[in-house]
Amino acid sequence: MSRRRPRSARGPANEGRNIAAYETVEPWPDGDWVVRRLTGSGSAKSYRCPGCLQLIPLATPHLVAWPVEGTVLSGGPEDRRHWHAACWRARDRRGPRR
Repeated sequence: MSRRRPRSARGPANEGRNIAAYETVEPWPDGDWVVRRLTGSGSAKSYRCPGCLQLIPLATPHLVAWPVEGTVLSGGPEDRRHWHAACWRARDRRGPRR
């Protein structure tokens, strides 16, 4: 049985972008971001969400986001951040906390 790519990873909007089937590119006011949704089952450690500063415990579904390569914000794998899905959706209203 073949796997279908998600609708957001198909089509002209993502043509030429080297993204995996489980990654999407999301436009935000601060640029385009690659977003990978994770089930949490493969997590080896806890992460701190930059949106709420709370820990994302082991085996908790969440997402990883980083700037698209070639943008001013991109710097490499060290720019990847693990977010709660709700915090990511609300980031334009409250942004990353320090």
